[in-house]
Amino acid sequence: MTKQKVWLGGGLIGLLLILLGVGFVLRPYTYRGTLIEPPLPMADFQLTDQHGATFRLSDLKGKLVLVFFGYTYCPDVCPITLAEFKQVRANLAQQAEKVRFVFITVDPQRDTPQVLAKHLQNFDAQFIGLTGAEEELAKVWKQFGAYRQIRQVEGMQNYLVDHSARIYVLDAEQNLILTYPYDIGARILLEDLRHLLKGVR
Repeated sequence: MTKQKVWLGGGLIGLLLILLGVGFVLRPYTYRGTLIEPPLPMADFQLTDQHGATFRLSDLKGKLVLVFFGYTYCPDVCPITLAEFKQVRANLAQQAEKVRFVFITVDPQRDTPQVLAKHLQNFDAQFIGLTGAEEELAKVWKQFGAYRQIRQVEGMQNYLVDHSARIYVLDAEQNLILTYPYDIGARILLEDLRHLLKGVR
């Protein structure tokens, strides 16, 4: 084999490797949640936060927003999800300023602002806890497609609340763009959020 053929073969292999590398870089990112296409604009709403102050969704425009519906008496799903949120926020480091974590109650009868504040202190005081009149909350539950049903359990003094366990992600323009199933894991949330944050100033 002549030197010219060797150089030609080596050049073709190098070109192929470059093209493969470019293809890998340009390959679109695949989110692990359920992508909402086209994104769904979310109407503004007004509730009460854990400090007793008026909260409007529009207050968070320009931020990525993770929304979860739950209640402070929840024995399993809610604390696990909030613990994942805590881990994600901690690992976002300086980028955490561009993300808000919102916990909306499905149990307004027990979840007063004071109860929410005490509960969220166990996870991250920067989380936003929201409550309000049931009529106000019902509109928000419906907008997100969240399910909620009170369930009395024989032998228990308190009731349980069956509810949606999905995580909802809003972009900086307050469009619903992603949802995740329960227990998706902090690592996956973190990876997807880091990619989304590339488009947030």
